[in-house]
Amino acid sequence: MSTTAEQQHENEAERREAEALDAYSRVVVDVAERVAPSVANLRVMRRGRSGQVPAGAGSAVALTPDGFLLTSAHVVAGPARGGRATFVDGRELSWRVVGVDRLTDLAVLRADGDGLIPATLGEAERLRVGQLVVAIGNPNGFAGSVTAGVVSALGRSLPARAGRTVRHIDNVIQTDAALNPGNSGGALVDSSARVIGINTAVAGVGLGLAVPINTATRQIVGTLMRDGRVRRAWIGVAAGPRPLPPHARARVGRDAGVEVVDVSQGSPAQRAGLRGEDLIVEMGGQAIERVDDVQRLMTQDAIGRPMAIRILRGDRWLDLEVSPIELME
Repeated sequence: MSTTAEQQHENEAERREAEALDAYSRVVVDVAERVAPSVANLRVMRRGRSGQVPAGAGSAVALTPDGFLLTSAHVVAGPARGGRATFVDGRELSWRVVGVDRLTDLAVLRADGDGLIPATLGEAERLRVGQLVVAIGNPNGFAGSVTAGVVSALGRSLPARAGRTVRHIDNVIQTDAALNPGNSGGALVDSSARVIGINTAVAGVGLGLAVPINTATRQIVGTLMRDGRVRRAWIGVAAGPRPLPPHARARVGRDAGVEVVDVSQGSPAQRAGLRGEDLIVEMGGQAIERVDDVQRLMTQDAIGRPMAIRILRGDRWLDLEVSPIELME
């Protein structure tokens, strides 16, 4: 290749790289401009001897124009039940806690104001590893901070505790978008400016975790808005998605099931005979392909009602019966 041809090739490569960077930048800028007005900087206050004193900080996402906000439960848990929410347009509103669900690390607040710009909620089930995501929040009190990265893993589990009850938040989103203290409760957004997760934890250098926005968490948010608490059934398993082996796919006509990762001691699942590595393919007459499918069945209507469950254990098909109990915090 001649020197001129080599130079032309290098110039073309540089041009393509610049165009790609510009396209990436345009997406991030567009997402930030559309979603940042919906993300609040939270200051949590508690009553002290000298009056209201700071008790923590975080972020929240506007759900409705009339003041409903979504945040992480751990940001507002504890005796402090109110504080101030500041938006990027300079508005500062007081807020109170409407409902907290520690076992999904989600909480709903109500700000004393209207005319908020609600975020558009997306669907985390459609995410793919490697997909661009943008985190918007208030790390260390710096309002409206934006970081970008990719979905680095899906299907993670995150332990959540409420009193003596420990439950795994399933299908947590792992991202390499930088998260810092104060990002909790903020938005994890896809390239279409839809909120697909609520940032909840920093798992290590370059690792952040977010509670997904999906059918199960939408139901929880709706229940918190309406009732202020969530009653749910519990069988006592931690689980994750897993492809079915070929012979099982042929039998049930589906590609995936849910693998039991852990069974809680003394739980309904243990009494029913479930074990680690069992593959759940059906519960209550419903096909089970994702952890969400199990979570959707764990409603208050399922409490105390025997539920048929079909599993694959090695090469054996087993039909068991589990009776969910009410999950107590």
